[in-house]
Amino acid sequence: MLEAAIKQQLDQYLQLMEGDVVLRVSAGEDKVSNEMLELVNELASMSSRISVERATLERTPSFSVNRPSEETGIVFAGIPLGHEFTSLVLALLQVSGRAPKVDADTIKQIQNIEGTYHFESYISLSCHNCPDVVQALNVMSVLNPNITHTMIDGAAFKDEVEVKEIMAVPTVFLNGESFGNGRMSLEEILAKLGTGPDASAFSDKDPYDVLVVGGGPAGASAAVYAARKGIRTGIIAERFGGQVMDTMGIENFIGTAYTEGPKLVASLEEHVKEYGIDVMNLQRAKRLEKNDLVEIELENGAVLKSKSVILSTGARWRNVNVPGEAEFKNKGVAYCPHCDGPLFEGKRVAVIGGGNSGIEAAIDLAGIVKHVTVLEFASELKADQVLQDRLHSLPNVTVITNAQTTEITGTDKVNGISYVSRETNESHHVELEGVFVQIGLVPNTDWLDSVERNNFGEIVVDRHGATNVPGVFAAGDCTNSAYKQIIISMGSGATAALGAFDYMIRN
Repeated sequence: MLEAAIKQQLDQYLQLMEGDVVLRVSAGEDKVSNEMLELVNELASMSSRISVERATLERTPSFSVNRPSEETGIVFAGIPLGHEFTSLVLALLQVSGRAPKVDADTIKQIQNIEGTYHFESYISLSCHNCPDVVQALNVMSVLNPNITHTMIDGAAFKDEVEVKEIMAVPTVFLNGESFGNGRMSLEEILAKLGTGPDASAFSDKDPYDVLVVGGGPAGASAAVYAARKGIRTGIIAERFGGQVMDTMGIENFIGTAYTEGPKLVASLEEHVKEYGIDVMNLQRAKRLEKNDLVEIELENGAVLKSKSVILSTGARWRNVNVPGEAEFKNKGVAYCPHCDGPLFEGKRVAVIGGGNSGIEAAIDLAGIVKHVTVLEFASELKADQVLQDRLHSLPNVTVITNAQTTEITGTDKVNGISYVSRETNESHHVELEGVFVQIGLVPNTDWLDSVERNNFGEIVVDRHGATNVPGVFAAGDCTNSAYKQIIISMGSGATAALGAFDYMIRN
């Protein structure tokens, strides 16, 4: 079932197993069951430490990953291939006794959790956000006997997905109740459980030389450049990696023909850690004030001080801001076609936005769904011509220009979209089951009062990355840079760090 190249790589990982593992399989006579049996038997044939037993589990087809004398609580319902194959490999290693790559404080937090927690994560194998959630919950199950986790492939359990009206992945349930949607790191899950750090955890931190606010490409680049100067550097990140974590294919990162967002972020994080930078993840800044030092107040009440600050808070998906968008988010309104597209297989969807992101989304979705309607506000599409040519070659796509979206309709979930023709002023309604919003980005700068911003909310910077506030610099998508690209953000992060260092030398 596995390709030769994958088996060769897998063989190297399986040699790292430290103890025996039992795969208990609940299988029927269906195709998915047969393929799942083929996979687990193939795994067992590759390592003497893996054995397979037949069992009856809550879901069929599924299999659990256990130690011979202990149920770990890790279950895969469906076949964990695609993006989830790594989740399976890590589960095998960690259940066998190999320690997960988690810091000691986080391990202690997980082990100290009391009570019974049964997590269920609904995923799609094409979702690049889902493995983070699956792997985090599996680690928690390995480290705490009171925690269990079942990964459920929505394509293999369509009836269950329909009954629970799951229209976005990953979707996590805890003890039968909704827990969260979208990408969540291990630290984010622990924070939702109430075990994250409070303000007291930051009270003994000395002032920094450079404090970077934001952990995307610009922030990581700025932190590395600052730390290489031998000065005390910290990062405050609401989510390390930022929106790059939600990016699938990256083909314009010079020197790398192809990579994926999560893989690039992992490299950035590893590089940052090489320099001993103080990374404070899952922390959101809410106030900046310039006194003798620059002060950054966090939402948990903690105040951090620094000689200089680099703002690299990035941007977020722009909302279309019509009735129904917020009400039906994750109930038919989505923002990631790679992640949520498979849940709309055979259904009708709309894509709002005719730029590169929107047209790429429409092309991607056209191979999965029944029909795609593209709504563009302007009189013509703004995407690259090569993308437009590809789009117009598809038989199940309709493009409507001069369309002003007025409402996303539905009852308990999306059932249509309404728009007004800007040419005729006539109102129209399209019946469908999903809407993907792809209309660009808005900078994460709402919390800044003293820093100059333009009418788009972007921070105004000079050629050194400096803002109007002495000692405060900015970089990346939150600034008035002409183009919003990963490689440009990295360059501007380096510029801001060098600018901050020059400022400290002179002051």
